[in-house]
Amino acid sequence: MKDHFRKLENMYHSAPVNQFYSPRLRVAQGNSTLTMEVREEFFHAAGALHGSVYFKAPDDAAFFAVNSLVPGHFVVTVSFNIYLLRPVQSGTLRSEGTVTSETKSLFVADAGLYLDDDRVVARGSGSFMRSRVPLNSIESYG
Repeated sequence: MKDHFRKLENMYHSAPVNQFYSPRLRVAQGNSTLTMEVREEFFHAAGALHGSVYFKAPDDAAFFAVNSLVPGHFVVTVSFNIYLLRPVQSGTLRSEGTVTSETKSLFVADAGLYLDDDRVVARGSGSFMRSRVPLNSIESYG
């Protein structure tokens, strides 16, 4: 399974959207950790972190926690709820995703978003399912 985890990390880091955000991801069995430096390019007009980053980091962490348990296929987010708890203007973000429930067709995972001093800035929970896309058909997974 460790080979699967490293391939997921490679796939994530190779995604075009991540060239802008520059996150780092570590995947393990049923969980993942994502880190990302806060940059001014991520701010809204009032000078704090835009909600898109609050959503992206926990969704990605929860997503890859789930995909760690699905070695054959790419998973997709079915729904994701996010609670923004405090504004962020600097630091390193860390999001930790954990699978909390699994059925034959649906997975549920939670994720927290933290600053480098461990203050929680957001919490999210989502549902995910297997797609029909085989992981080995994705070039960056190989």
